[in-house]
Order: sequence, then C-alpha cells, then structure tokens
Amino acid sequence: MKYIDLHCDALTAEGVASVTMESLRAGGCALQCFAAFVNGGKGEGYARALSLCDAFDEMCAREGFSRLPRTDGGVCAVLTVEGGEAIEGDLEKLEALSRRGVKIFGLTWNYPNEIGECATPHPTLPPYKGGRQEGRAACGGEAHLHSRRPLLPRHPEEALRPKDPEVRSPTPTPSKGAGMMQRDPNSRRVLCGGEGVSFGLTPFGRECVARMCELNMLPDVSHGSDALLREVAAVCKEKGAPFVASHSNARAVYFHPRNLTDEGIRLIAESGGVVGLNFYDGFLSDDKTSAGQKAALFSHARHILKRGGEDVLALGTDFDGAPPSPYVGDPSAMPRFLSGLEKTFGARIAEKIAFKNAARVLGAQ
Repeated sequence: MKYIDLHCDALTAEGVASVTMESLRAGGCALQCFAAFVNGGKGEGYARALSLCDAFDEMCAREGFSRLPRTDGGVCAVLTVEGGEAIEGDLEKLEALSRRGVKIFGLTWNYPNEIGECATPHPTLPPYKGGRQEGRAACGGEAHLHSRRPLLPRHPEEALRPKDPEVRSPTPTPSKGAGMMQRDPNSRRVLCGGEGVSFGLTPFGRECVARMCELNMLPDVSHGSDALLREVAAVCKEKGAPFVASHSNARAVYFHPRNLTDEGIRLIAESGGVVGLNFYDGFLSDDKTSAGQKAALFSHARHILKRGGEDVLALGTDFDGAPPSPYVGDPSAMPRFLSGLEKTFGARIAEKIAFKNAARVLGAQ
C-alpha cells in the first residue's frame, strides 16, 4: 500500500536523516512533505526559510524527487514551513514562499509569534509584539531560551518530552497578559495550551490565514493553541477552505497540549482538512515499548476516526523531528504499520488514512 506523509524534519535533521529516497522507496511512500523548520529571531526567520527552500530544491534535484503535487509514479516531495516566524509579519513574504512551492504552513512552533499562540505557552513571555523575546520554557521539561538565537533541542519535539509521566509540565506562575496555564482540579495534570489558554490568532494572524486560503496554502495548526485552532476554523469557514494539523494526535487518548481536543478534530474535519497521525512516543503513550507504541498509534487513530469521520485521518510521522519510534523507526518500516492499519480498519479505510485523505487536501489525486 502506498502512503503520504504530511510531516518530516529531514531538511533540518542533525547527522544522517532517516528520510531518504532509499528509505521512502523501501517503505512505499508516494509523497513526502519536507518541513522547513524556522525558529529564528527578529529579522532571521525569512532568511532561514529561503535558505531551506534552496536546500529543498537542491535535494529534489540531487535525489530525483518529483516536484509536482501528484502521485502518478516515483516519490513526490512537497515543501512545507513549520514556524510563522518565517514571514516576519509580512504577507508579501508569505506570497513569496507560496511561489517557492510551500503548500502547508505551520502557524507556530513552540513559542508565540506574530501570527498567534502556541500549544505550549510560556507564561514568562507576553504575547508576541515583534522584536526580541526571551524567556524559559514553562512546558515540556527542558528549559529552552527563546531569543534572537534560540537554543534548539536536537529533535524539534524533544522540547516537549515530559520528565514525569504523571505530571506533564511544571506549575508556572503566569504573568499578566501571557498564555495562562492551570491545573485540572481532578488530577495532577497541567492544562497547558488547552482550556487555560485564551489567546489565539493575532489580528495579523487572521489576515495571514485568510491570505493562505486565497493562495491555496493549507494553514497548519499542529503547534497552535486550542483558541488558535478555533479561530483558524472560523477564518477557513468564511473562505470555504480546509486547514490541517499535519502531525498531531488525540488529547482524549493521551493528555498532552500538542494533542488535539475532540472539538479540534471535529473542526478540522468540518473544514475538509486532515489530521496527520504523529509517531512520536511523547504524544502517544507512557508505554515506550514497541508493543505499547503500536497499541497507542491505533488507539489514537481509532479515536480520531470516531470524532472526525473516515475522511479526516492521515499520516504525519514526524520522522527526523523526534526520536525514532521503537515500532516504526523510519520510512523503510512503514509497511509494518500499513499492514496493521489494514488489519485493524479494513482495506478501504486504511487506504484513506494512508493515501486518499492527504491526497485530496494536497490536490495530488
């Protein structure tokens, strides 16, 4: 069975990337999305995005990827952006990236920016106003400095790995005007990026999402707050356009701020968009064994299908952006997962999850 993967970080992987033409062919990949991961300070994001666009072009020429958004043979490569800092509050830069072939645009990463609030807010930081911001991460265990030259974890999602499986993040003292965090009174879990966060899109962010819809660029809310997702849904509804969560799972199955609420899944489905199932163990389950990760992947898949319907679920592995899964560590192992998908959901639904749903939103059928 062929598949489409909506998210990998091979363009910015340290060392040897696991996502290569060889591994993609071995796994049966028809189309791979490559994220230009941007986390720059003021005046650096757009330059980094352009540099990664050049790297993507060079990779496609060197490895023989097809650049067209279709899947009629070989392996197609599609360029995406992860991090709204890439356009530095300038719609002309968004339009320029669209001309470079960017099809999916991740509005935020792990920090608020000119577009809106992230899923893992940092109470020491005020809402983004441009210029330099500094602060320590309040979520996800590791403390990462957000400044003109941020200190990045080896893997983009590693900043979110919980140290204690019972406590997803420390309890911060929120500052006025910041994304708020609060505890669930019925558990030790911290509501981080969810019900406790009221900040979504900025005024520029709403304008930006509307322009994306006009450019046939898919807004990506994977790293966005719940409020941001709802506001993106409202803008996309007005425009009659879909939006996506390229690499996210279900919060009802495993509590993590990067996972989607049932409402979020429903809103994405109603827009005609998709949710890309993420293979990162930190978003799946406390059981880090191969068997535990396999069971968790199918539990998340089952829940997303239940809440959003059979047209909403796709794949967003996060290969090279997170530590390798003990169940499916790289693209060459995807047949193992796809076989399980067919056994669990049947051939028709499995094909939708693996290929058809993503192909529809990408215009790649």
